[in-house]
Amino acid sequence: MVDIDTIIFDVDGTLVDSRKDIVKAVNFTLSKLGLPEKPPELIVSYIGTGTRDLLNKSLGSKNYSFAEEAFRIFSEYFPKHSADESSLYPHVEEILKYFKNKRKLVITNRNRKFAEITLRKLGIKNYFEEIVGGDDVNCMKPSACPLDRLSSKIEMKKSKTIIVGDMDIDIRTGKNFGIKTCWVTYGLGNREDIEKIKPDYIIDDIIELKNIIR
Repeated sequence: MVDIDTIIFDVDGTLVDSRKDIVKAVNFTLSKLGLPEKPPELIVSYIGTGTRDLLNKSLGSKNYSFAEEAFRIFSEYFPKHSADESSLYPHVEEILKYFKNKRKLVITNRNRKFAEITLRKLGIKNYFEEIVGGDDVNCMKPSACPLDRLSSKIEMKKSKTIIVGDMDIDIRTGKNFGIKTCWVTYGLGNREDIEKIKPDYIIDDIIELKNIIR
């Protein structure tokens, strides 16, 4: 076990299974623009690199001129429907309660407002001291930039900090910042990609953090 006092969580694929709501929001946006909807599995493959990138990939290069309008439509629709079918992964709230004496933070490439709304609707927002979103496209995972900015506000001992996420960008972020990394296998990440970058820990259920963090 490792002595940790700060746990950083990703949102989509780690805390929240949000695939259905994100797919619906993207296809609603495409439909409003008069564009054909995309298959759910394709949209899901675009999740993780930020809202604008999700929409730009869904639009495709031929429809890039719709980018700002797409973001406007999505931004109006998604906050109202971000938890219609989304749910916490098993044992998420249990582990947040278990680590009640640890500092818990969220770093996501979602826009901060979208993350806050979903976490509030699912009843876990108040567990987190800070929620950092991907509003600044120049400061997003896998860059260490979000953590650099956060550490300028909150004192974090790197030796006592761990990031928990489901994608290679989460693990790369942790490695770029110089902290412990934990990959959860049940989310959106590709095992082959993630095993190549060698996370410090791999777990199949978030409850297994009990066996890692002292």
